[in-house]
Amino acid sequence: MESIIGVFLSAFLAATILPFSSEIVLSALYGAGDSTAVLLLVVATTGNVLGSLVNWALGRYLLHWQDHKWFPFNVNQLCRASVWFQRYGVWILLLAWLPVVGDPLTFVAGLLRVNLWIFLILVTIGKAGRYIAVLWLTGSMA
Repeated sequence: MESIIGVFLSAFLAATILPFSSEIVLSALYGAGDSTAVLLLVVATTGNVLGSLVNWALGRYLLHWQDHKWFPFNVNQLCRASVWFQRYGVWILLLAWLPVVGDPLTFVAGLLRVNLWIFLILVTIGKAGRYIAVLWLTGSMA
């Protein structure tokens, strides 16, 4: 049970404010045989999507805090994410799993008031796909 909580927390925090790699925790636990691939996939995806939901809520409701030192995104990250949104629309959320730009994309989605259900569907597809790839690679290397 502790390993499942660890996967959830690492995935959640990796999608919010911490520069952390949940893939390392996920692949280590799967490689150790601590849990099934399906359980790890569901838990990691849920944690990561909920972390992205925090970013969406920050974008939707707390932009006025952006000048504070603790605010999780800098101006360059927000500008880059905004440009991607203008170019590709909501479909860019399928790439919310990407390092560096993925978290700001989820923030900008909130800022642009992307429909919550569309947000959740697209972000879940992208993040689950990434974790499926991690689990497959981990399994093929074992």
